[in-house]
Amino acid sequence: MVRYFANKFFYLLVSLFILITATFFLMKAIPGNPFLSEKAVSPEIREKLFHQYGLDKPVFVQYIDYLGKVIRGDLGISMKIINQDVTDRILQTFSASLRLGLVAIVASVIIGVLLGMLAALYHRKLIDNIAMVLAVLGIAVPSFVIAALLQFFLAFKLHLFNVAGLQSPLDFVLPVAALSAQPIAFIARLTRSSMLEVLNADYIKTAKAKGLNWVTIMFRHVIRNGILPVVTYLGTMTANIVTGSVVIEQVFGIGGIGKQFVQSIGDRDYPMIMGITIFYGALLMFTRFITDLLYPFIDPRIKLVKGKEG
Repeated sequence: MVRYFANKFFYLLVSLFILITATFFLMKAIPGNPFLSEKAVSPEIREKLFHQYGLDKPVFVQYIDYLGKVIRGDLGISMKIINQDVTDRILQTFSASLRLGLVAIVASVIIGVLLGMLAALYHRKLIDNIAMVLAVLGIAVPSFVIAALLQFFLAFKLHLFNVAGLQSPLDFVLPVAALSAQPIAFIARLTRSSMLEVLNADYIKTAKAKGLNWVTIMFRHVIRNGILPVVTYLGTMTANIVTGSVVIEQVFGIGGIGKQFVQSIGDRDYPMIMGITIFYGALLMFTRFITDLLYPFIDPRIKLVKGKEG
């Protein structure tokens, strides 16, 4: 098992290295520079700024220099925000995104699993049909469209919520609903199909024949075995919520890391773009790594031997 997780961690580092490399060169390939919009800056000052930030060096030399800084844990200084360390800025803006993301993840899992369980228990009945229609809508309609509709009808028209910001717990309702709509839909469909398979399994029929009560069967066998696909989806779900928050934070005016990321792209703030990309990538890869760790604890039948899953 130790070797298996060591290999997983090694591939995590390799993936992160590929992400850094690809993002760096793609970013440099985009026309323009961070100081192009500074009309009042003279060519001499612009040259000094280029020299200060190392932009006058060949791209490959810039890449090697940046890679060395990243290895030392230094993500650099923002080119647009005066005296702002990139790491400090990420930590400042991530707090709002973290609160929003955690609430959205918890809501997605709870609501999605409950919808899937109800759909499986009432298979081909009204509840099943309603749950699957909601799931299809959640998958088909983009999160920013849901956000705009919720904002227009519930905030602007009915005045039930604030249009923007996160000043009170009630302000989480609209952005969390928009952010978790697609994950809820996927989890509901996964849970439904998985639990239908488990409910029709021979060991469930045996448990019923032995006289076990339905609550015991559900919690000891059905939920435990039917939840594995949801655990597998946790990594992808986190990716959906984290990347989706970039748009949602813009729509609802939340000063989180997503909004900072969009702004840094428009400003061509290279250190900030790279820093947030690395942060996002490391967060998502670490989440996937933790998901792999959870498998043997949720289902003891899963054994990891000699670096392989068996």
